[in-house]
Amino acid sequence: MPRAKNNVAAKHRHKKVLKKARGYYGGRSRLYRTAIETVHKSLKYAYRDRRNKKREFRRLWITRISAAAKMCGVNYSSFMDRLKKSGIDLDRKTLADIAVRDMSTFERLVEMTKA
Repeated sequence: MPRAKNNVAAKHRHKKVLKKARGYYGGRSRLYRTAIETVHKSLKYAYRDRRNKKREFRRLWITRISAAAKMCGVNYSSFMDRLKKSGIDLDRKTLADIAVRDMSTFERLVEMTKA
């Protein structure tokens, strides 16, 4: 029985990692051992930051809504509370977009919540 080596599978595995490591500096893109460390780290960062991205965008939307609400003479928390109580179902992303692009519509929303 001839000795079985794992050359083909190992080569595929190495190629897969080195393809992901393309563009990295120096040996990180050419040497398997350093490339696999860098790729694993980058995949961890990507997983973590996909979640952080949602968090950061929500903070941005809240900041934009808050700034627009202050320009209309009402603070963020009372505006959002009144918005919910008046039955207007707009999410923060949409509200922030309205606040940035169309201030007159946002002012009308504030007036609707005051009534």
